[in-house]
Amino acid sequence: MAEPRVGVGVFVFRSAEDGHFIVGERKGSHGAGTIALPGGHLDFGESFEDCAAREIKEETGIDIENIRFLTATNTVFGDTGKHYVTIFMAANAIAKSEGEPPEPKLLEPDKCESWSWCTFDEMKEVPTHGKKLFQPLHSLMEQRPDVCAMLKAPI
Repeated sequence: MAEPRVGVGVFVFRSAEDGHFIVGERKGSHGAGTIALPGGHLDFGESFEDCAAREIKEETGIDIENIRFLTATNTVFGDTGKHYVTIFMAANAIAKSEGEPPEPKLLEPDKCESWSWCTFDEMKEVPTHGKKLFQPLHSLMEQRPDVCAMLKAPI
């Protein structure tokens, strides 16, 4: 049996006052076709905060601030035999010089179909619109309902 891997998923909020965060449609790896947060694997010796900042910059071109730990979940992907501990982080996008929130850029088109902004309630409705959520997001809702309640408003 393979050992669990550590993934980091980041709720990147448009601003401290706005409950919209970035989601994208995965492609090219496990979970292809599902809606997920930006993020990736924790590198050896890397802090959760550094991983969050690096992954968001690499995937969306956005710089983030106020990076904070939310929770962790445990997910076994039955179809692929993969086991992940996912560290969920939150952060705020750094506004452009004009004060406008930045728009995420598609910098890794082999890994993501597109980026968009949504609220937690909108994300929960994804399955009713013919799409699926990435399994760690289901794990978050099942294992950490207290955190999910908190994510319904800007944090």
